[in-house]
Parts: sequence; structure tokens; C-alpha cells
Amino acid sequence: MTVAVTSARFGVGNALMDALPGLGAIVHFGVGHETTDVVRARARGIDVSNTPDVLTDCVADLAVGALIDVMRRMSAADRYVRAGGWSTAPFPLAARVSGKRVGVLGLGRIGRAVARRLEGFGVEVAYCSRLPVPGVPYRRLPTARALAEACDALVVTVAGGAGTEGLVSAAVLDALGPEGHLVNVARGSVVDEPALVAAVEEGRIAGAALDVFADEPNVPRALLDSDRVVLLPHIASATRETREAMADLVLRNVERFMTEGVLLTPVPGPTH
Repeated sequence: MTVAVTSARFGVGNALMDALPGLGAIVHFGVGHETTDVVRARARGIDVSNTPDVLTDCVADLAVGALIDVMRRMSAADRYVRAGGWSTAPFPLAARVSGKRVGVLGLGRIGRAVARRLEGFGVEVAYCSRLPVPGVPYRRLPTARALAEACDALVVTVAGGAGTEGLVSAAVLDALGPEGHLVNVARGSVVDEPALVAAVEEGRIAGAALDVFADEPNVPRALLDSDRVVLLPHIASATRETREAMADLVLRNVERFMTEGVLLTPVPGPTH
């Protein structure tokens, strides 16, 4: 029996799946698995796993840090000091974070961890998910556009894949508005990147903090040139502690499958 170890960046495509008739399991390093056709794999008797939970805290930490950075313009202020601007004029005023309305798009493990952290800032949290999430005190909005319209900032934590491609559309960005901020720690595919570029260039949103992009590591020039955008190189889970935990969980999945024929953390369903 063969086990394939991969990540969301590569996945196991259909051609490779077909070329491995003895493939019994696909183990993903990371929580994402949208580059593997889970439904097709299961139809062929192939089990699929990922590494949930172990990266939740680090991704949520970075999401909240990115929100604070872009709203308070911390990275921009750092550049301002380094360039000598402080000696000529005070840095422009930024936006307060505490007490704002923040929408979380996708209230899964990471989304809930983001929301819990934001509670400490006295933030009014709302969310949009495919299904209502039981046991949470946050208001649910029916669409991404409705969520953006009701919030001062939108934090994207929804899963990637065909079902969420372009979910943050031009209409959603327009609903967020010229005082609104976007944070994306999910997948670049979730945001309509050309629409985001246009919204930033035209001042139709106040700013964005992005850890993921449509064509990594390539970032649109307009985003690179904007001082209202925080750009991160896909580092939400990139701490020594979390990456070690992810690698350990991958190895434990492989060991469990090779010895017992089952996975420790199977993916609960197809990508949505």
C-alpha cells in the first residue's frame, strides 16, 4: 500500500492518482487540501488527511496581528520612520481597532479562534458560513456581501477550493467600502485579485492585509506599490513550534495508516 505525502500547494492531481494504483492514502501537510480531488480519491478507496488544530492558534494570531497592522498602519509607520519622514511631519492618523465591527468569513476552527481573540478588543463580531455554527454568540449574515456591508473590517478564513473561488468579489469589496479593511489568511483564490487591485488603486477600500495571493509568490505591482496594503509571504503557520507540530502529525498519520490502515486525522468531507 502506498501513501502520498503532499501539501495544498501541490496536492495529488488526478493524473498522479491514476499513476499510483496502489495508493491507499493521501496525507496533507497543512489544513488545506483543495488541490486534491477528495471526492474522486474516496471513490477510489483512497483515504485523505490533513493537519487540523495544530496550526489554528498561529494562523489566528497572525490574522489579528495583520488586522491591527493594517488598521493602525504599523508597517507603513515603520517605513515612514526609516525613510526619515518623521523629521519633517507627523505620521497621518490611522483607524482604531477596539470597538469596531469585524466580520469573519468562514467560522471554522481558525475563524472561531480569530473571533475569540477579537473579543478581547471589545469588537462586535459577525460571521458568514455555509451553515450556522452552533454555540457561538456571534450574529450570522447570509452572504459575504451582507457581512462586508455590516462590518468595518472583513477577515477571510474560509477554506479554499472551487466552492469559494472569487467569493470576495468586487461587489463584496464595494460593500466593505472606503473605510473598510480586508484581511486574508485563507487562500488567494478566495479573493478576486483584479477586483482587489482596482479597489485599492481607486480608494474604494481603506486597506488590506494579505498573507496569500492568487499566483504565489507573484504579487501584483499595484499592491506592492500601495502603502495601504500589508503584504506577507504566506507565513500564517510559519513558526517553528507549529511547523514541527504539523510535521509530527503528518508522520503520525502515515504511521497509523501503514500499521492499522486508518488515518489519525481524516478530512471530514469534500472541499466546499
